[in-house]
Amino acid sequence: MSPKGFFTGVLVGVGLTIASPAQAGWFGNSQGGAYFPQGAASFADTVISYTLGSGNVPLAYRGAFNALGVPNYAGVSSCSNQLSCTFCSLGDGGSLVLRFDDNRLTGSGDSSPDLYIFEVGPAVESTFVDISMDGVVWYSVGRIQGSTRAIDIDPFLISYGLTPAHQFAYVRITDDPAETAGTPAGADIDAVGAISSVLSSASVPEPGTLGLLGLGLVGLFLRLRRAQKM
Repeated sequence: MSPKGFFTGVLVGVGLTIASPAQAGWFGNSQGGAYFPQGAASFADTVISYTLGSGNVPLAYRGAFNALGVPNYAGVSSCSNQLSCTFCSLGDGGSLVLRFDDNRLTGSGDSSPDLYIFEVGPAVESTFVDISMDGVVWYSVGRIQGSTRAIDIDPFLISYGLTPAHQFAYVRITDDPAETAGTPAGADIDAVGAISSVLSSASVPEPGTLGLLGLGLVGLFLRLRRAQKM
């Protein structure tokens, strides 16, 4: 194998992935949307917990994974099974905790929306929204009600002594148990997106890591060159 081939093979073998620039754009479902500067990376990636509330919530509507990724509700509110659903119903007083893996929610430093909750159905049911940096300490960022889906988290950050520099990986959505109408019961969540968002450090290798990797690869390359001259 030539030094060039060996060098390329090492790069592939270590599985180094450098995040490409996010493709910004408008994301939404049949009930509305918003512009997300970080594109598809803006949306929640992992379900941490799902606590079903009371009321009538058929099994088909309980797929918490349907709240992950980009919004995809197209106006069909009837589901035969969880795989055919595009949203997750919380039930009255139920809650859902999601995590951003490749990005983090931040404030914008102004009055523009920072967080968008994509709910489905003829009317947005009231929910309480909390955010967290570590999944342990939570900060309330208000209550979504009526037709309001976007949240400006900056006023709340100020009240907690926080700034737009703080980064939040977790979002908790809790249905308001005072509203008990409809089937399925509770809020129906299609997606959760961070409008004000930065890529997480896990998505982009640290400069120090890249430097050490580069030194190691150079060393391997030089050793191979010496071995070929012997």
